[in-house]
Amino acid sequence: MSRRLPPLNALKAFEAAARNLSFTRAAEELFVTQAAISHQIKGLEEYLGIKLFRRRNRSLLLSEEGQSYFLEIKDIFSAISDATERLLARSAKGALTVSLQPSFAIQWLVPRLVRFSEVHPDIDVRIKAVDLDEGSLTDDVDVAIYYGRGNWPGLRADKLHAEYLIPVCSPMLLMGVKPLKTPEDLTRHTLLHDTSRRDWKAWFKQLDIQAANVNQGPIFSHSSMVIQAAIHGQGVALGHSVLTQPEIDAGRLVCPFEQVLMSKNAYYLVCHESQAALGKIAAFREWMLALVITEEKQKALNG
Repeated sequence: MSRRLPPLNALKAFEAAARNLSFTRAAEELFVTQAAISHQIKGLEEYLGIKLFRRRNRSLLLSEEGQSYFLEIKDIFSAISDATERLLARSAKGALTVSLQPSFAIQWLVPRLVRFSEVHPDIDVRIKAVDLDEGSLTDDVDVAIYYGRGNWPGLRADKLHAEYLIPVCSPMLLMGVKPLKTPEDLTRHTLLHDTSRRDWKAWFKQLDIQAANVNQGPIFSHSSMVIQAAIHGQGVALGHSVLTQPEIDAGRLVCPFEQVLMSKNAYYLVCHESQAALGKIAAFREWMLALVITEEKQKALNG
């Protein structure tokens, strides 16, 4: 036997209007027009065959039937609200799967994860390393880190850092037999390449240096490999600012020159738009975005 239920939108309008004793305040609460509330109430009254409201001296009052109906309806809406809150509270616990490139995981996220665990001990973060980030937000992934322009249909994308490429090398190279005093000195050093030779070509073109042979030097498939090669003194890398900063802070890498190559791409925290404000996903997003802001402010203070 099927249940006889009135239109749910009309019930929602009735509950709000009865609780506020005002079509205007009900409309404001539900983000609709007063006319829409009036239309929904009229439709509900026609469906029930009962007058739910009456007006007296420019005031809105419930009829006897409307008052009785409201007393039962409000408990149902309260129960739905409470059930939703309990569901969201439960979803704020458990496992959270984060998909991202190995280099970003190793250089940036993993060293900071303990801070998230301190704030949210009920959420277990699972790292899923992928070589190609775009398209990795599958059903088994809650949030991801993408590298790109920030425009992925259907996804909420929050920019993490302004991205630029910066020359970095081991301090050992600065003390070697081939000094690095000017960008032209790079023509006597091995260049380390991340994925392709395109970035070094753009950097030298920006400085109008013609003599550099960017067609020499090893190419690495992951940014973290380029960084490690530079740390071990194997050459000079053009590293991503976000990924190289921890090594610079630790003294394992130095920046021989101030000239940088600005990137049109950046790292973004992404999730499904419909899930951005839910439970553990919201907790991780809020923590990560707040951390980025704090670190950017600290970096600005340190010059």
